This record gives sequence, structure tokens and C-alpha cells, in this order.
Amino acid sequence: MDGITVIYLVYMFIAFYFLFLFIIIYIQNRKQFFYYPKPNKNYSLSIVIPCYNEGNTIEATVKSVLDAGYKNLKKVIVVDDCSKDNSYEIIKNLEKKYSKVMAVQTPKNTGCAAGSKNYGAKFVDTELIGFSDGDSFIEKGSIDKVVGFFNDKSIGSVTCSVLVENRNKFIEKVQSIEYKVIKFSRKLLEFIDSIYVTPGPLGIFRKSAFDEIGGFDEKNLTEDIEITWHLQAVGYKVKMSVPARAYTIAPSKIKDWFKQRNRWNIGGLQTIAKYNKDWFKKGMLGNFILPFFVFSWLIGLFGLGVLVYRLLRVLILRTFSTTYSIQTQTALIRFEDISLMPNILVFFGLTIFFLSLWFTFLALVNMKEDKHKRENFFVIGFYMIFYVLIYPIILISSAYKFLRGHRKW
Repeated sequence: MDGITVIYLVYMFIAFYFLFLFIIIYIQNRKQFFYYPKPNKNYSLSIVIPCYNEGNTIEATVKSVLDAGYKNLKKVIVVDDCSKDNSYEIIKNLEKKYSKVMAVQTPKNTGCAAGSKNYGAKFVDTELIGFSDGDSFIEKGSIDKVVGFFNDKSIGSVTCSVLVENRNKFIEKVQSIEYKVIKFSRKLLEFIDSIYVTPGPLGIFRKSAFDEIGGFDEKNLTEDIEITWHLQAVGYKVKMSVPARAYTIAPSKIKDWFKQRNRWNIGGLQTIAKYNKDWFKKGMLGNFILPFFVFSWLIGLFGLGVLVYRLLRVLILRTFSTTYSIQTQTALIRFEDISLMPNILVFFGLTIFFLSLWFTFLALVNMKEDKHKRENFFVIGFYMIFYVLIYPIILISSAYKFLRGHRKW
């Protein structure tokens, strides 16, 4: 057995392991998928919204928080990070219009969302602190579906279903599928206490836990991943309320999409490097989250490597065999050389593909939406065949930039 076959089989084993793990978790917990507890008290809450050049969306974002309907919302603190557009002017007008809105501006541009979030957190004295991005919109009633999880004192933060708001362009529609699959997977990870990120569009934290860990890491490009790992490291749990929804503006251009995904992956690598010493320590952080994150990277990279190797090998062999056959005037293919016996490696590959396809459909079925139409089969097919194959290229680009010291937002 050659080395590439061994690598391929190891890759298949890891892929099968995680696929079957997710399927088993879903089967065991499907009745609890949409569950959220009712709060046993009126938790006081403040929401911090970082803003940098969000003049086109910030007003709608603030209104979505106010209209979400949570009765014990005390403040909506909008932090302008020295925008170059009219964002701060809009925020000041909102402050005059709504008594709960507080407009603040950082002394100087922090260069990252974590900086403005931490600055806004200084003005919060409520039991819970929430964060929403300046281009995200909270669905009405969603906050009420989140706060009940804090009845459990071990809960440090709670996230929600993050979905794509803009779905006109093809790239936006493909991302809407991706977000639903991510949402579905994130909830499954919750059942084994392994949620690894509290995304920016809506995350609510216990203020005492947030203060205990010192807030967001301003050096990390994905502060929402790092803070989640930090909470797990000190013993807090992270939950997710599927019925609670926040919609975000997804990149509508390939260039912006590529830049965003590079930032996500570089930030992920930063987090892995920061917590690398915690392998098989700190509960589920070291025993599952960290290995899961690393193996997810390896699966993507090995999958692309094996595919490229196989294609190049077939292309080179076919080229040489064709040239040789022409020169020697021998048959390129003989009937006795044709085998109808399936290749076991091909069989494994097809099995993973169809299981992944089924998993994707399961994720889409479990995302009940009223405001958007369901995705068509062409978009789903593109996501499964091409979009997933493109992503390992981003992993390589991100790894290269990370090793070169790229840390810009």
C-alpha cells in the first residue's frame, strides 16, 4: 500500500468519524433542537454595537435591537470607531430620538471590532451584555429566546442562528446555504458542550463572566472565536438558541468574500496558537474543540491535496500512455483491461459525498424561515460540488498569510 493511499484512508476515517458523530448527535437530540428555556427572572441587558463606516446600515441595526421587544433592555450603546463616513452623525441623531440609545466614539480608531466592543463595554452595568454588528439585524422576539439559558449559572454566553440577509446575487445565495449548514452544525456541537464561536450578529454574555476574562482579545482577528474558547477554558459553557435569529449582510463580491474568509481563518489560526497548550486539558476545549478545529483544517487541506494528486497522476499517465500508443501503434485501451469492479477508494469518496449531501439537506430542512424562499437545487449543487472544493484554497492562502505575520483586519 503506497503512502498516498494511507493518507487517503486516514482522511476518509476522520471524515467518516465527524459525519457519523454529527448524525448520531442529531438523532439523539432532534426533539430538543428548537428548545429554549423561559427566563426565571427579568435579566437586565445592554447591547453594544461596534460601528465603522456603517452609515448605510447602522440605523436599521439599532432599530432592530429596539424592536426586538425585550422589555428589560436598558441601553443600546453604539460605538463609532472614528468612522470616515457619516456614521457618528447618524448615531448621535438616534441618541436624540431614542432614550435607550447611547452614542459614544473611541478616542482613536482601534482598527478592529474587538477594540470598539471593549470600549463600549465600559459603559455597561447590567447583568447581561450583548453584542451585535453594525450590519446585522435581530429578528423580533429573538432576545427573549436567548436570555433563559442564563438560568444556569455555568452558562457564560449564548448565541443564536446567524443567517444571510441579502440573497439576490448568486454568491449571496450560496453563502446563505453555508450559513445554514454552519448553524445546524453549531447547534449539534452544543449538545456535547463544544460550541467554538459566538458570532458577532448577536451574542449575549453574562457580564461577570465577560469581565472575568477581560473581554475581547484585541489582537485576534476573530475575537468572537477567541472569547468563546476563553470562556470554555475557565469553565463556562456556551449555548445556542436556534429559534433566535439575527441576519447579517454577506459579501456580495468575490474579492470581499475572499478577504473575509481569510480573516476568519487567520483568526482561527491565532486562536489555535494561543490555546495550543491546552490539548486534552480544560474540559471540552482541549478534548474536542481544539482537535475538531485542527482536524477540520487537515481534512480540507488533505482533501484538496489528494484530489490534485489524483488528477495530475491520471493526466500524466494518460498523456504518456497516449504518446506511447501513437508512437508504437498499439491499442490505447484493450477490452480485457476494462474492469467493472468498483474501486474502494472511489466508493468511500462517493459515500462521503452523498452523506454530506444528505447532511446539507437536513440542515436546510431544519432551518424554518418565513422571510426568504428556499434555495433551489442548482445553488445547492454548486455549494456541494464547487464551493466546498474552493474553500481549501482559502485555507492555504490563510496559512501562508498567518505564517507571514499578516494580522490586519
